[in-house]
Amino acid sequence: MRVAIVTESFFPQVNGVTNTVRHTVDRLLETGHDALVIAPGPGLTSYRSARVVRVRSMALPGYRSFSLGLPDASVERALAEFRPDVVHLASPILLGAVGLRAARRLGIPTVAVYQTDIGGFARQYGIRADAVVAKWVGRIHRRSSRTLVPSTASYRQLDELGVGNMHLWRRGVDLDLFGPEHRSDVLYQHWTRRRGDQVVVGYVGRLAPEKQVSRLTELAHVPGTRLVVIGDGPSRPWLEKRLPGAKFTGMLRGTDLARAFASLDVFVHTGEAETFCQTVQEAQASGVPVVAPAAGGPLDLVDPGRTGLLYDPAEPRSLRRTVATMVGDPELREKLAREALQRVGDRSWAAVVDELVAQHYAAVCGQADDVAAA
Repeated sequence: MRVAIVTESFFPQVNGVTNTVRHTVDRLLETGHDALVIAPGPGLTSYRSARVVRVRSMALPGYRSFSLGLPDASVERALAEFRPDVVHLASPILLGAVGLRAARRLGIPTVAVYQTDIGGFARQYGIRADAVVAKWVGRIHRRSSRTLVPSTASYRQLDELGVGNMHLWRRGVDLDLFGPEHRSDVLYQHWTRRRGDQVVVGYVGRLAPEKQVSRLTELAHVPGTRLVVIGDGPSRPWLEKRLPGAKFTGMLRGTDLARAFASLDVFVHTGEAETFCQTVQEAQASGVPVVAPAAGGPLDLVDPGRTGLLYDPAEPRSLRRTVATMVGDPELREKLAREALQRVGDRSWAAVVDELVAQHYAAVCGQADDVAAA
């Protein structure tokens, strides 16, 4: 099968969309398919054996590291030349809309993957454009051949916009990278300043307003804890000023990230606008109990009292109280971590992308559900 992926983000940008596209391309190539990536530039022009077509872009105001794809005739030219069986629209907003229009003109079916809550993102930057954003997002997904959503919360969100032909497609987790065996006593001792009685509470992710990381200040003085903040972004200076006792590691990748994840005692997520929340899965795969907001994607990933704990994001100090409960009960932490690790054991990226090909690409291409690798 020939698959063209039109994505709003790709390397060198590192985020959930890029991560999903990378794993999708990896598995497509491993199973004998041909892939083309169309992404905003600048950046690499090939990934493994897949060509990456770079299109015109502009930096997002207030978020200079994120490139917005612009209307570009090269999108349709690249699709016409590649002649894909299906066009995969990864988190379509602007460039995705261009890819959708080009695919429709060329008569190519599309699978649109909803991944970013743009309205929620904009609100955290003080931009009130909910109605405009909803109208635009709804139109893209209604015109696509099929829409894939990562969570039941996302399904309800798009259902209210009149989007049909929706299917649940969750994200995978890199089980070859993340695991409890990567826990490092040396790193733990470094973080706790060799105080073995401290519980390490950690956040992993982008330090930016859309992640609502300001809530981490609620955890500044939870007794018996050391707060570790893993990641980088525009909110880091603000957080460092208000959390002088916390450890900031900066952005980590690969085995360094896996080691850091597994060396936490409790993982905390703060954002309410997550359509899925990949870091929750990565923490669970690392054998770390999770505290997450009772909103969005985490509602599907955390079974309260069994695979983690949820806090009420609308209730002041709910995050602090929930973390304190986890910190004060080592048996609860062990139980939640063990059950969550079992739950994510079958969520490999290979299984998830194989499902994408066999069930969703095949359906829009009019092929059998058990389509074989081309």
